[in-house]
Amino acid sequence: MAPTKQAPTRQAITLKGSTELVTEFFKYAANTILFQRGVYPADDFHMVKKYGQTVLVTQDLALENYLDKILKQVNQASEGSQPAPAKPEAEIQAEIRAILKQIVSTVTFLPVIDEPTVFNILAYTSESADIPANEWVDTDPLAIEASKSQQVKLRSFSTDVHRIEAMVAYRYEG
Repeated sequence: MAPTKQAPTRQAITLKGSTELVTEFFKYAANTILFQRGVYPADDFHMVKKYGQTVLVTQDLALENYLDKILKQVNQASEGSQPAPAKPEAEIQAEIRAILKQIVSTVTFLPVIDEPTVFNILAYTSESADIPANEWVDTDPLAIEASKSQQVKLRSFSTDVHRIEAMVAYRYEG
């Protein structure tokens, strides 16, 4: 008698798992943007396998420490008492993979960066989030004046606890 094939189980992630997935996504998305836009030299990055694809991650210790510090705070601000999600992790990772591919594709239409560049990480949270006040600064929803910017909405992903909307915005002189 041939063995029977069991239906795949729907493995749900916990709130803590959702928070970790979102934080991890921000890490890889930020690294992808910094590499693709040439904000740091290509030699400062190495390849790792994540989400079933190759992504580039910084080897620059100062940048890595900066991102880790911010992501630790994002992780703390994202935790709460929501119920556990029912969405399988494989589905979430497929959505993340699609966003990372979109980030890479934005290189084809964004202007070339010819000068040294700085970057800001803007994180928006709910009013009730427990944020360390001495580490974060209130800012306007958009750092780039709307009349001097182009914005492209990217895909989003959800863990059933957290929903991440992605967008590329860049300044142009016009």
